[in-house]
Amino acid sequence: MNIRTLSIAIAALLPLTTFAQSGEGNTTIKSFNKAKKTLERKVYYDHRVTLYCNAEFDSKKNIKLSRGFTTDKHVKRAKRVEWEHVVPAENFGRTFSEWRDGHPSCVNNKGKSFKGRKCAEKVNHDYRLMQSDLYNLYPAVGAVNATRANYNFAMLPSSRSSFGSCEVKVHDRKVEPTIGSRGRIARTYLYMEQAYPRYKMSKQQRQLMTAWDKQFPVSKWECKRAERIEKIQMNRNNIVYSRCEAMGYN
Repeated sequence: MNIRTLSIAIAALLPLTTFAQSGEGNTTIKSFNKAKKTLERKVYYDHRVTLYCNAEFDSKKNIKLSRGFTTDKHVKRAKRVEWEHVVPAENFGRTFSEWRDGHPSCVNNKGKSFKGRKCAEKVNHDYRLMQSDLYNLYPAVGAVNATRANYNFAMLPSSRSSFGSCEVKVHDRKVEPTIGSRGRIARTYLYMEQAYPRYKMSKQQRQLMTAWDKQFPVSKWECKRAERIEKIQMNRNNIVYSRCEAMGYN
């Protein structure tokens, strides 16, 4: 085979290789702490704005709350930015036996066994990859992150915001996010389900996310964010990519 023929053969294979890799989840970042630092330094360096409240923050985690923001709980955490799993770690964590049942290696220095997130993080490689997936991590006001906990998203009948001018509602272990965040939340849930076969949404949650995805289109920033993460994490968010392509943002 001459050089020209070999080049053509290689070129023909490249799209197949890219496609095969594009549907996978994170396979490169194994540390949650590294994931947070990477997002702050390499993704959000010129767009330091939180997901829910549009609050600005700096490289030292200091946050500038919007006028009228209030909280009755986690007051100290309201003063800093935190990186939130939009799909809560518990939602996919419970699919790992180490989270549910523990592991022989999960014993503290007093000889007491433990399970849950700490155990899964300690002994399960696949869990660490899912936990550190950059597409699922967003900056949030600490108090909002703490109050949201691992609650599912929903449309709530109550009209009262839990955070004053930041229109996030938390009631009866359900959370209604701000209008501006719903599209990004939906596409994150859809991505996580597509990228990780072990994670499945409930029928009700999938219906809501599908509706939000259609109602709230991607923005140029959402596309830029996904583009930056793809270069770092080496896998494509096909959900966001297809929406950006349709809007002409790619």
